[in-house]
Amino acid sequence: MGKRRRVAERRRTRPAVVGGVIAVVVGGVAVGAYTLSGGGAEAEGRTASAATQKKVRTGPVTALETQTTAGRFLTAWQQGRTAQAAASTSDSAAATALLAGYAKDAHLTGLTLTEGTPSGGKVPFSVKATIAYKGVSRPLAYDSALTVVRRAADGAPVVDWHAALVHPDLKDGDTLVTGESGTPPVRALDRDGGAITTAAYPSLGSVLDGLRAKYGKTAGGRAGIELRVARGKASKKAGLSDKTLAELSKGTPGTVHTTLNPSLQSAAEHEVAGRDRASVVVLRPSTGEILAAANSGHGFDTALQGSLAPGSTMKVITSSLLIDKGLASADKAHPCPKTFTYGGWKFHNDDDFEIKGGTFKASFARSCNTAFISQAGKLKDDDLTRQAQDVFGLARDDWAIGVPSFDGAVPVQSAAQKAASLIGQGGVRMNPLNMASVAATVKAGTFHQPYLVSPSVDHRKTASASRTLSASTLSQLRELMAYTASSGTAAQAMAGLGPDYGAKTGSAEVDGQKKPNGWFTAYRGDLAAAGVVQAGGHGGDTAGPIVAALLKKGA
Repeated sequence: MGKRRRVAERRRTRPAVVGGVIAVVVGGVAVGAYTLSGGGAEAEGRTASAATQKKVRTGPVTALETQTTAGRFLTAWQQGRTAQAAASTSDSAAATALLAGYAKDAHLTGLTLTEGTPSGGKVPFSVKATIAYKGVSRPLAYDSALTVVRRAADGAPVVDWHAALVHPDLKDGDTLVTGESGTPPVRALDRDGGAITTAAYPSLGSVLDGLRAKYGKTAGGRAGIELRVARGKASKKAGLSDKTLAELSKGTPGTVHTTLNPSLQSAAEHEVAGRDRASVVVLRPSTGEILAAANSGHGFDTALQGSLAPGSTMKVITSSLLIDKGLASADKAHPCPKTFTYGGWKFHNDDDFEIKGGTFKASFARSCNTAFISQAGKLKDDDLTRQAQDVFGLARDDWAIGVPSFDGAVPVQSAAQKAASLIGQGGVRMNPLNMASVAATVKAGTFHQPYLVSPSVDHRKTASASRTLSASTLSQLRELMAYTASSGTAAQAMAGLGPDYGAKTGSAEVDGQKKPNGWFTAYRGDLAAAGVVQAGGHGGDTAGPIVAALLKKGA
């Protein structure tokens, strides 16, 4: 059978040899460990030669390979043999660093890993450990999973390395750290002085993390001891904040006041809960205060940090540009053919409809794509970018709302991509916060940077726009949005909310997605809101009812 490799065991039970494989108990479950013969990935005693070399293995990993590889990795990790565990993965360097830090930096001891039932190449497992730091300890338990794949170089089965298998809240590049919290906790309050908690508002988990990261050191609190996810460069770039996983001792929280309206926030949570992948934001146009922000998924904060093509809601900005340049006027005739070709691309309207002899107001209200695409040749490549930045305060990466946010992207583009940008496709990216701000700018007549925490709290500088729309352009833009709310694609959702209102619907196509993302942005009185339902369909039918319900609630 060849030479056996001695395996260090923590338990007194003797290993059983079954089918050429030593079975090792990991947390009470027998799993495959070291292959002794028959061409295992780490068989010993071989000499490399043309006669003994084998072809690179291909195809799915076998059940035995999955069992053996998972067992080797989990056993080595549990026993603290970091180098051996890392060698069983697809990225030994990254694995070595994170697994070594599990004990050294996270101060996790008494590790027990219990393997579940494999499915294909995926192996679930549970983790139990003790966090021990300066005489304070507490148990930790969670579930995770690993996947066994073939290594590209030789086809050998290895654990597909990602930080999430060590803990599901980790992203690649993140680490686990136990110690005094980097920032003291905060007690976030709504505008009425009520406590903001994830129990009351499930959507606000990332907002609370962001508030702590921003104001924890200045809000008067004292740090506790905790196990937390310390975000790496990639996670920070994506807008993620450090996350507390367990507290060993509580700190004393400081107090942070926000602009959130408790009744609107509760209503927003309720509205998005009824749909998959829905997000919404409500603002006060006259000030920029964020009154509510909610997501049906409680992980990534799409409402404030999302980066999605906004579809035809972008036509609010495009329309202001065309009117400014004399290329369109609300009540003047404007072409809306079935299709229009620009830059080598043939652009279509929904179901190839056309409006014969119609006005620009009719094209806007029905969301005629070709009415906008047909004007692309008369615009400079940077016209739309400058309009978004100079008038609507977007896409300059300078918003400071009090927590991490994304303020949109409107890159300078040419040819077909420039035309696509005019209808909210191409390289244009927005989120509900951005599009609510667009509607708020139209309502207020000038841009007010949205904010969740008053700038007076920390004397931070907020973004501003370099110019405002002319009285004529602003009047026509409001006319377009009001007509869309009363007689266009937004009429059904906005029924009964007039007359001081305006809206625009949008649908954004996404590659590989059967249904488009549905968008809706609107204002009513001194409220503006925008929402998106990803893969939901037309905005008037999906995001529209969510936005309209909140505008009605806030009246």
